Amino acid sequence: MDTPQDQPQDQPQDQPQGQLQDQPQDQPHGQQRGNQGAPTKKGFIGPHGGYRKLKSFQLAQLVYDVTVKFCERYVPKRSRTHDQMVQAARSGVQNIAEGSQASGTSRKMEIKLTNVARAGQEELKLDYEDFLRHRGLEVWPKDDPRRADLVARRCATAEDVSAWVEQQYADLVEHLPANHGDTLDAAKADRPSYPVITANAALVLIGVACSLLDRQVSALERRFMREGGITEQMYKARRRDRGDDTR
Repeated sequence: MDTPQDQPQDQPQDQPQGQLQDQPQDQPHGQQRGNQGAPTKKGFIGPHGGYRKLKSFQLAQLVYDVTVKFCERYVPKRSRTHDQMVQAARSGVQNIAEGSQASGTSRKMEIKLTNVARAGQEELKLDYEDFLRHRGLEVWPKDDPRRADLVARRCATAEDVSAWVEQQYADLVEHLPANHGDTLDAAKADRPSYPVITANAALVLIGVACSLLDRQVSALERRFMREGGITEQMYKARRRDRGDDTR
């Protein structure tokens, strides 16, 4: 798949194509209309709260669901790492939603919370990398074809990701060399296991979420520089209401 031109170099090159759905746009909102269809004066609180349509929110929610299942299976429940990973994943979802909802009256808060969501994804990425490194397990390189294959699958749920992991594991076992061992169990013991594939799959999804959030923050920054914050919008709306705005 093609990689967007503005993708950070330290992110996996696993980006979906196309414009982000419902991302902050670079054009002002349309003029409001009254009940009879006649134009009315534009208010200062714009549309807000449509976070469920954001690709960044959808990816962050998928990462959260995958992380909950991963921690339940492979990370001791009483360990601090278990709680940290689940909370970092949850932070991404909650902060995107809160920032979107707050955007009607505070674009500064929207930018801040979206960036907090991005930071949470970075923290979670390090936790998955630590899980693999501490066990001497493989972290897939950026050019591993399994990365592009997972992105192309466009998984919508944790169950979709689990099905992809099972397929990858079955493919590995099927292509074992004939002289590897006498039994399937012996062969499996020397091959990447479900935790390895699942952790790397989560890293791929986190990489996509990070790139989407980077682009979202940049779009929010451009909109703020062009339109200003709530104080400026209130001032402009009052001038329009008083008929002082001739522009």
